[in-house]
Amino acid sequence: MSRSSYALSRRRMLGVGAAAALFPAWARAFEGQSPAALTGEDIRLNIGHSKLTVDGRTGHAVTINGTVPAPLIRLKEGQNVRIAVTNNLHEDTSIHWHGLLVPFQMDGVPGVSFPGIKPGETFVYEFPVIQSGTYWYHSHSGLQELEGHYGPIVIDPKGAEPAPYDREHVIVLSDYSFMHPHKVIQRLKQQAGYFNMQKQTLAGLLQGKDQSLRERAEWSAMRMDPTDILDVTGSTYTYLLNGHGPKGNWTGLFEPGQRVRLRVINAASMSVFNLRIPDLPMSVVQADGLAVRPVEVDELQISPAETYDLILTPGDRAYTIVAEAADRSGMARGTLAPRAGMSAPVPPLRRRPILTMKDMGMDHSMPGMDHGDMSMRDPMMAPQVAMTPGVQMISPMPVDRVGDRGVGLAEVEHRVLVYTDLVALEPNPDQRPPSRELEIHLTGNMERFMWGFDGKKFSELVEPIPFRLNERVRVTLVNDTMMSHPIHLHGHFFEVVNGHDGHHPRKHTVTVQPGGKVSFDLTADAEGDWAFHCHMLIHMHAGMFNVVTVRKEGGKA
Repeated sequence: MSRSSYALSRRRMLGVGAAAALFPAWARAFEGQSPAALTGEDIRLNIGHSKLTVDGRTGHAVTINGTVPAPLIRLKEGQNVRIAVTNNLHEDTSIHWHGLLVPFQMDGVPGVSFPGIKPGETFVYEFPVIQSGTYWYHSHSGLQELEGHYGPIVIDPKGAEPAPYDREHVIVLSDYSFMHPHKVIQRLKQQAGYFNMQKQTLAGLLQGKDQSLRERAEWSAMRMDPTDILDVTGSTYTYLLNGHGPKGNWTGLFEPGQRVRLRVINAASMSVFNLRIPDLPMSVVQADGLAVRPVEVDELQISPAETYDLILTPGDRAYTIVAEAADRSGMARGTLAPRAGMSAPVPPLRRRPILTMKDMGMDHSMPGMDHGDMSMRDPMMAPQVAMTPGVQMISPMPVDRVGDRGVGLAEVEHRVLVYTDLVALEPNPDQRPPSRELEIHLTGNMERFMWGFDGKKFSELVEPIPFRLNERVRVTLVNDTMMSHPIHLHGHFFEVVNGHDGHHPRKHTVTVQPGGKVSFDLTADAEGDWAFHCHMLIHMHAGMFNVVTVRKEGGKA
């Protein structure tokens, strides 16, 4: 592509602000054609500081080639690529190719797979492209991802497209705060639920809303808040769709009757989104970049780091893309329309959800379940967990929740995607039964904002999690907290155990619901050192991070 193909546009404003906002070509306010992209075997990226204007207000961003989101990188399965990344910041930076199967030295995690990129230096990532699908890239240094350091990747298959389409749009969902990231963490440390402006009130109790007085007393005695859905909320976040705030109304064009593919990426730092397009069914054809049997739904929950590809067949009218934060404190929105300038009604935010005893790992539907007899920190329930101050609770009776709807969607009347709906289009490549099992507890203390695996944060961990090359392991993640955690393993796909033997969905990120558990089967087929962490950025930053080592029999760490 010519240099002019990547020229930055100042023609569109975000909202009513006086300052210009810079967007890559694929993310401009009216996108009618296939997205312009960086392509070929040699790509250059420059990381630096820029101003970002969101709905008329200007703040600071860490940008790639001057834009938020970063340029779309479009590759072809089977090619090789060299990506030269120059650091124009005053601090180290990095890029992790999220979901891409690359040599571990190219994975982009400072201190694990490479030293990082120093200020003023250029690092060249070089790797073969051995897969296809929808992925993304982002910083793995400090809190830069929270400030705008992320962008989409599309890899076209070398063969036939299993889900053909006439037009596509890339949809990058994210969150942005004008508050400095370190100040956000300071506020969370100072006061639990600092950003939660939707707590239960006396007025609500008198009106018969939310929990009863008895339930409120029980939860208060356990120091649990049933409205604590997301740590950082719409009280400080503006939710973005392709870099545009709700007032910016990003619009993707189509021709009536076309099969439109939406490549949806949740690049948010801390926000789970509930995505729906009122009056337009969505056929899910890909999860985390890999094809699944098409399943038609009306809404889906997408956690940070997950991707879903959707096929739509819109009529001759406008539709609103609604990406509502899981706690319903705000939304990102955009429009799909046959002509520029059209819009559809934007639905109001729905009532915020309330957590239940099931989200605490206490399922009242199970025989003999009496939470009054249960200790919240009984070490016998999880002997491998270090009972440190970072462990507020151990789920007494966690259940497999892969068939449950996401938090807040249990009572929704229309069709909602759950993990048990996902069936891999192709047979799982490794059909061997696991040779061993491994249980890992996701632990935290929301009052102190401490997070970790098995009661320890990363700075306290001595040993990485070891695997032998090509061994087959059943890993069970148990969530001992009341928040959802999207857990990401670098360098691998794993099969989420959901009842579809031989066709389990293969993912790189799996969300573990509050008080629940998820099992996946892993073939440790990539030798090296790989990051393993919660993709809630501040949870990872606060300690929910470890390293997985994959070695040949007898190999050294």
